[in-house]
Order: sequence, then C-alpha cells, then structure tokens
Amino acid sequence: MSDQVLARLAALKTTPTPKLKEQWRQLFDSEPPAFNRRYLESRLAYRIQELAYGGLKPETVRRLERLGEELDGGSKAKRQTRADSRPVAGTRLIREYQGVEHCVTVRDNDFEHQGRPYKSLSAVARAITGTQWNGVVFFGLKSGRRA
Repeated sequence: MSDQVLARLAALKTTPTPKLKEQWRQLFDSEPPAFNRRYLESRLAYRIQELAYGGLKPETVRRLERLGEELDGGSKAKRQTRADSRPVAGTRLIREYQGVEHCVTVRDNDFEHQGRPYKSLSAVARAITGTQWNGVVFFGLKSGRRA
C-alpha cells in the first residue's frame, strides 16, 4: 500500500464528520447516507483503496451476486433484513404474561410455541395476548422505545 493511501486512511479517524461527508460527495458523486460515522469511515476507506488499486474483478462480482441470489432467492425484503436481527435457531425465548410463562423455540424458518409453528414472533405474541404486538418487543429482544 502506498504511503499516500495509508495516510488518507489514517486521516479518516480524526477527520470531522462534515469533512467525511464532503469526501463522500467527492468520491461517490452522491449525497452521503444518514448512517453513523463508523459506516462513513469504513465505506470511504474501501472507496479510497478501490480507486487506488482497483475494485473487485467482474467475475468476483458475478459470483457474489449469484451467491446472494441463492441466499435470498431474489427477495428484496430478505435482502434488506439484517442477518443478525433474528435469534439463532435453537434459542428459547421465555416471557411471562399475565402470570403464565410462555416458551418459544426459534427454529430455522419459524418459531414453535406450545407445539405449533408460527411464521413470526409477532404471530406468537398475538396468539398469547389476543392483540397486535411487535414480537421482538414483546419478547424483550428490543425496547419498544426509540433510543
């Protein structure tokens, strides 16, 4: 790696956020996304190296796209879902509701509660409470309030 590229990468850590956004506009020819600073730094670092040394080979890009299609079947909704947003299969979620303890087992493609499969945690929460709930919030995996 050349000294100039290394210096630019190192400078990203101490560059004020408005300057990072300015660099983004120069390097990507678009407005920066409203993501956090770490995201901006990592994408800028990649872009600086990509411009200096070249990007991925076309065959690598095609292979990655094929692998992505295998994983999400071309579903945009699946593609936009974070991989870490779902508990690992085998996880048991326990919630007490109105004095009754409810246990849900996370499976590969669904959730099991009282021997029945459910497509989502929200469906399980609805079966337990009889009302609409965000299942992730109901089982305490995420706060109901915004941070």
